Amino acid sequence: MNRRLFISYIFDSFSLAYLLFVVALTILMPIDNELLQLLRNLKYFLGSFVIGALVSFLLIALKIQTLGLIIFSHDLLCKRFLNFWKYQALSLFLVTLSLSYFATKMSWTQILEKDSFEHAMNLFSQMARPDWQILPQAILKLVETIFIAFMATTLAFPFAFVLSFFSAKNLMSENALSKLIYFLLRLLFNVIRSVEPVLWAIVFSVWVGFGPYAGMLALFVHSLASLAKQFSEMIESVEEGPIDAITSTGATRIQVIWFAIVPQLILPFISFTIYRWDINVRMATIIGFVGGGGIGATLLEAQGQAHWSQVGCIIIVVAFVVWLMDTFSAYVRQAIK
Repeated sequence: MNRRLFISYIFDSFSLAYLLFVVALTILMPIDNELLQLLRNLKYFLGSFVIGALVSFLLIALKIQTLGLIIFSHDLLCKRFLNFWKYQALSLFLVTLSLSYFATKMSWTQILEKDSFEHAMNLFSQMARPDWQILPQAILKLVETIFIAFMATTLAFPFAFVLSFFSAKNLMSENALSKLIYFLLRLLFNVIRSVEPVLWAIVFSVWVGFGPYAGMLALFVHSLASLAKQFSEMIESVEEGPIDAITSTGATRIQVIWFAIVPQLILPFISFTIYRWDINVRMATIIGFVGGGGIGATLLEAQGQAHWSQVGCIIIVVAFVVWLMDTFSAYVRQAIK
């Protein structure tokens, strides 16, 4: 069994185990306290995985197309039972959709209850009459928000640029040490990106105190990891022709990277960085809720005091600036392509 076929097999085993596990829980109908018994549930899942692995092995042996083969080993596909993977994908989707429905406790009647609906309409009516007296303060804080995002993006770019070359698989697969560096950097970036900027803002608010500095650091850390991952993926997809041409001249590895790879990437790098600034402007609005400075702090204060007319004014200003930034970044990214 080759590597891609093995990955397909593992994927199918987990997907079938997931379906079997959900079916088992549905039949047993556990209460909340029973769901917290992780050891027991782990045993159920391991049993489901064993059954799923056996079924997946049988499907591969019978040369039946599974979802794992479609995703990971499409060139190994055969022509038998073409519709099985579709049923598998549909089952995964429907089961996950059902679980999500119950997990979010959706209620179509609750949202239309008379009292709740009237309270919501009253809130919207106040927001529709914005208090323009807060406009100068909102503009000042929004300028601070833009600067927070700009500083975080600017600081993140050079670090992400350098680290992306050390986290590109096609450049770091020569020996065991380079592979280890690649693995550790990718792991680090994934861990950092998995923590939302709001949580980073909480950490830095404790570290350096409340204010725009904490917000900038939070966006810097998250932007560095996100940009480095995006940049490294772009490096992995560069054209091999210029690399072979420069290498054939006897150039060193640094020269190959600088003259064959960087020219292919500099414009996409700039485009992604501008887009990241646009994203950071929107994120900077949210991290103000947890002490990251900017317009978010003003919005939180107005909301906490139930000054909905001020909230309406702030939302209008934020929406206008976000639209302006989005339009500007789109034009710039189009111009540099």
